Amino acid sequence: MSELESNNARGDTDVPVAMRKVYRELQRWRSERKGRERIPDALWTAAGELAREHGVNRVSQVLHLEFSHLKRVAEAGGANGRKRATPAFVELIAPQRSAEWECVLELEGPRGKLRIELKGMAAAELADISRSLWEMLA
Repeated sequence: MSELESNNARGDTDVPVAMRKVYRELQRWRSERKGRERIPDALWTAAGELAREHGVNRVSQVLHLEFSHLKRVAEAGGANGRKRATPAFVELIAPQRSAEWECVLELEGPRGKLRIELKGMAAAELADISRSLWEMLA
């Protein structure tokens, strides 16, 4: 006996009306189906909406549906029962660099002078290199 049938026998009404309606539609389909016919998409969609509202476990028990399949249907439905559209094209725009960066580092310390010419470096890389060189020379 299902949770819905046992609740009806006791006179309980803690199963929502919408769930009772889908239960009756599933029972009708089960009694009329031929062979191993699959449950129609419309019934899965209705069960998925109920699962999002009342929980997958409860709905799968009341409606006698496979938990994992119902969970996938409920998750796929998303907001307003529609699947989320995935973008077909995503444009990635690389940061633009100026034509050519040129930088000349001239360092002078107790051991002598050092001249380095850099082309196409970012400011952060330049700062790291100069700091490292300065520490080596000091």
